[in-house]
Amino acid sequence: MSRIAYVNGQYLPREHAMVSVEDRGYQFADGVYEVCEVRGGKLIDERRHMARLDRSLKELRIARPMSAKALSVILHETVRRNRVRDGVVYLQVTRGVARRDFLFPAADTPPAVVVTARSADPVKLEATAAEGIGVITVPDIRWQRVDIKSVALLPNVLAKQAARDKGAREAWMVDAKGRVTEGGSSNAWIVTRDGKLITRPLGQDILPGITRSVVMDLIKDQGLAFEERAFTVEEAYAAREAFVTSASQIVQPVVSIDGRPVGNGAPGLIASALRRDYHRHAEVS
Repeated sequence: MSRIAYVNGQYLPREHAMVSVEDRGYQFADGVYEVCEVRGGKLIDERRHMARLDRSLKELRIARPMSAKALSVILHETVRRNRVRDGVVYLQVTRGVARRDFLFPAADTPPAVVVTARSADPVKLEATAAEGIGVITVPDIRWQRVDIKSVALLPNVLAKQAARDKGAREAWMVDAKGRVTEGGSSNAWIVTRDGKLITRPLGQDILPGITRSVVMDLIKDQGLAFEERAFTVEEAYAAREAFVTSASQIVQPVVSIDGRPVGNGAPGLIASALRRDYHRHAEVS
């Protein structure tokens, strides 16, 4: 757990780190967030995460809380104060604190900023990747702008809890046409029987994953067959491999979908190779 949190200009012990009951993130989920991997005490793909943050803020008409340089200092300092060598740093920006009203508060209301960091055990993460994870499929009941990294995540919470209840680690959302959109906290991929990597194209129905974009660079660099298109649950059942991508999981092999084994039921060679080579293409700061 994070021991020190940054909250609106102050670094505070976790037990004293609090936000107002009238913070619009608490009242309306009126805010956005980013999660950045920490590896060896350094931030991975910080530039891309901050670019996505800017886009989310712009789409929701939330003012940028500070300069990119100042925000970077806070992210790195929070990592340092929590002595995180490997793990994640979490950033949340809301529209600020104001009397509860559906309308936007006054234009001079400052955005609220919270940053936390926590460690992860890389040995355990690699052990999980070596075994692979199970996913289940659930109907996609989210709002129609999931390309914005909003803190409004209740459908994701319900989906991931449903996965845990069934002994799986992730839930894949499925649209009305039977096509996979993405995971509860990850982008979804399959490898077809003829070795082509498939993932859904960007749009308002999926999050533009940072890890997803780096994996796409890696795929291009290695000359692998690749196609951005929607795939059905039936295609996923029949795939040779499957995996998910996210900042906290990097490339995580999927070995079962709805209890059915993917391929031979073991992590696939392509997914494992992408995981192995990922950080050679990621940016470190």
